[in-house]
Amino acid sequence: MKITNLTKGYLYALLSVIAVSNVYIFSKAALKEISLPQFGTYWFFFGFLWILLFAWYRNAFPVFKNLSLKSILLLVFFGVFEVIGTYFFFKAIHTISNPTIVSFIGNISPVVVIMLSIIILKDRFNFLEVIGMVLTITGAFVISYKGNTSFETMFIFGSQYIVYSALFGATNAILIKKNIKDIPPIILTLNRTFFLLFFSFVALKVSGYSLNIPSTAFKNILIGSVLGPFLTVISGYLALQYIPLSRKAIIASSKGLFVLFGSYLYFGQFPKTITLVGGLVTIIGLLLISFGKIKLKK
Repeated sequence: MKITNLTKGYLYALLSVIAVSNVYIFSKAALKEISLPQFGTYWFFFGFLWILLFAWYRNAFPVFKNLSLKSILLLVFFGVFEVIGTYFFFKAIHTISNPTIVSFIGNISPVVVIMLSIIILKDRFNFLEVIGMVLTITGAFVISYKGNTSFETMFIFGSQYIVYSALFGATNAILIKKNIKDIPPIILTLNRTFFLLFFSFVALKVSGYSLNIPSTAFKNILIGSVLGPFLTVISGYLALQYIPLSRKAIIASSKGLFVLFGSYLYFGQFPKTITLVGGLVTIIGLLLISFGKIKLKK
């Protein structure tokens, strides 16, 4: 039976979602035992290694010769933004007990991207997207709200890191879309992982942590580095060869459910009812945003 290109695209998109969902699980398991600098050094070392091997296989290195000075400076800028955004992402996973909560609140990222696209790129939006954004933000608020009247204690601790990560990640994505036309995705991926590895190693040395880590943490990092920095990115790019970004986004909206299932199997954790309700609202919001984009393109 021959698989159509459309089916290939959906399968690659599903593989990307499953891979990135497991990043939450295996990174949380490792961060229970080691510090962020130790985690980042090992995680991005292996991630960089897998991507290097893939770049060698695709013969991508000659592209470096054609990079202009402007492109090199932009890569440095993008790398620094990636470091800040990714730091806050893993800081949130390290701080919040259940990775499902991080995943659900993190659904605000597409909303931030759309808002910045409207401001910076002058993109259009429609009614479905507006409703989707409102639902996503409402769901994230429901999850993170603790009921206290004081602003400092109103939200669960760690939710602020997710917001910071979304802001830096979305800003970086918009600036890449606005400025980069001649840098292949594999170069962007290599650049991102190199910066993350370099700053993680610097943080390791400055903080005085050792490279000695428990074998269980090493195992979780090894598995997670294949799923995260490598398989998620590669399968995501392959999916976009066969299906539009808006359709990939529909499948990506199910990420929180995979994280929920993985957290229950791996940690025995199941979120409260209010968290589930808020999470489902954010997923519905993402679906409306995705369908809104499809309608806008048509």
